[in-house]
Amino acid sequence: MKNRQKFSFGMFLVTIGIVYGDIGTSPMYVMKSILEGNGGIGGVDESFIIGSLSLVIWTITLLTTIKYVLIAMKADNHGEGGIFSLYSLVKACGKWLIVPAMLGGAALLADGVLTPAVTVTTAVEGLRSIEVMNRFLGDGQWKVVVITLLIITTLFSVQHAGTSKIGKAFGPVMLLWFSFLGLTGLLHITALPAVLKAFNPLYAIKVLLSPNNKLGFMILGSVFLATTGAEALYSDMGHVGKENIYFSWPFVKLCLILNYLGQGAWIIQSRGNAALLGIEDLNPFFLMLPELLRPFAVVLGAAAAVIASQALITGSYTLVSEAILLDLLPHLEIRYPSDTKGQLYIGAVNTVLWIGCSLIVLFFRSGARMEAAYGLAITITMLMTTLLISVYLRKIRKKSVLSFLVLAAFGLIEGVFFISSLGKFTHGGYVTVLLTLMLLLLEAIWYRGTLLENRFSTRLRFRDYVPSLVALHSDESIPLLAHNLVYLANGNDFERIDRDILYSILDKDTKRAQAYWVVNVNVVNEPNTLNYELETFGTDCIFRIRLNLGFKCSPRVNVYLRQIVQDLQKRGELPVQDKKYSIYGKSTVGTFKFCIIRKTVNTKTELSALDELVLNTKYSIRHIAGSKAKWYGLDTSSLIIESVPLITNSRAKHRQIVRKED
Repeated sequence: MKNRQKFSFGMFLVTIGIVYGDIGTSPMYVMKSILEGNGGIGGVDESFIIGSLSLVIWTITLLTTIKYVLIAMKADNHGEGGIFSLYSLVKACGKWLIVPAMLGGAALLADGVLTPAVTVTTAVEGLRSIEVMNRFLGDGQWKVVVITLLIITTLFSVQHAGTSKIGKAFGPVMLLWFSFLGLTGLLHITALPAVLKAFNPLYAIKVLLSPNNKLGFMILGSVFLATTGAEALYSDMGHVGKENIYFSWPFVKLCLILNYLGQGAWIIQSRGNAALLGIEDLNPFFLMLPELLRPFAVVLGAAAAVIASQALITGSYTLVSEAILLDLLPHLEIRYPSDTKGQLYIGAVNTVLWIGCSLIVLFFRSGARMEAAYGLAITITMLMTTLLISVYLRKIRKKSVLSFLVLAAFGLIEGVFFISSLGKFTHGGYVTVLLTLMLLLLEAIWYRGTLLENRFSTRLRFRDYVPSLVALHSDESIPLLAHNLVYLANGNDFERIDRDILYSILDKDTKRAQAYWVVNVNVVNEPNTLNYELETFGTDCIFRIRLNLGFKCSPRVNVYLRQIVQDLQKRGELPVQDKKYSIYGKSTVGTFKFCIIRKTVNTKTELSALDELVLNTKYSIRHIAGSKAKWYGLDTSSLIIESVPLITNSRAKHRQIVRKED
């Protein structure tokens, strides 16, 4: 069932509040960056400005509207978007596709760490435009850093409330912001309608080749900032539904373009103003406004910049949840604060992002230094997304011509953007690249470790071992461990079972119980589903259970199993369990023991040194990430935690040892 949310004004506000923050704050620095790269307002002419505006308009149109809204959002996986969701659709088309998926995902997650730090710091520094606040902040940066850290901490502390509640709170602010962008831009356009020529793409091509453009093609590094939120838009699709993006994007795009055109009109009209030539760090976004309106614009812009972080934060949750399903990252506890499965919260990710953003702020300290690293990682993600989309169109949708056009057109455009963004590497881009490589290494370790586990894991036919389990259940010469012995298993196939479970019961401290339970927890798309499926293999002591839990249901496996035991006893499928002693009196439901199995690597004969290191690293990461006992509410239950070797039968040939004769 697809995760689909119908359009409504309420969801329109939510979408405005959580999806467009990143791309919505770009007017505050795009034209400013373009001017700085070409000698300021005194070093540009009308043709340069119109050409630059044309580059911005067509970059937004080609990359955001056509690539993401019209093409990429069609490639959804049950309503979810993002590069990992896209990969899950095409992974059967070639094993090599895991490489662009991991690289693109790592780059986007790295940008998710950097973006909140950049936007919030820039917002706080923007308060210097108000005289009172400028005096308060003083000449140093430490007050800016402290305020930024407080805002970032507050932002991450409210994430557990869920994106729907956050979106409803942020939505009205962003609606006011986009309306403000459109109206202020429109006022200047009416004074100089000539800027509308920027809709002609020929002006974009001319400015790239113009001698007045001092940066040449490197100007695209600044232009690209106008579309950095496009990938987050695709990743956030599951939080709000594609229909709400389809309805809201035209409004957002119109307001953005109107503001860019208004800035361009003001720049052209103000080129002869000598007073402007002496302004350091000139920002046309604020200066084109009447002086009385600037404080309002600064405060509103600061609020919008804080909200801009939300798009990357929620997108990061989605990416990580999809990576977990693809076995590219460790399993983490996921919460669903609303009645829509796409709106999720991952506490561990929230904590890591908060720590990462705080460290970035402490390391760079100023927005100008952070902006040097901004956008480089996203160009990598966009290139990888383009590659996967082309495969999806060719292999899944069978549209070879469209696939070629997408790969050729967007690959060329984004490749040029990537090369132009490389100029930021030594000025801070190396931090983003380092974060990307660290995340890529984590994904590679987890992926390789899973391949090794699958190579050495063995799944046995459960029915073949039922007689042994029934005999053990009846063998009173072995002490009774518990009335109910429970194992948590993966996979939905009732007929196959992981060898390690049988090894634990029969070989490793033989365990006798009145009933053996193998439980698989299956989270379904409906919020409140709560039922189970059962296979008894013709016995009254062996039970294979599939717990179907709605994503809003608490995964309290111990509570549900007790209810299932009572249900089966009423149906006559499970004998009464005589529990004589309890503070609650005599009970027909006996004791429970939950056994959790952990893999270990205890031999070097089957693995290379590198593979052994990979597996040991994976198991260490898994231990840090958390335990099934906590996720499934077993941390207060009676637990058995066992270590089972990944490899039990060595393939290596051993020499026979012989007894020495006297």
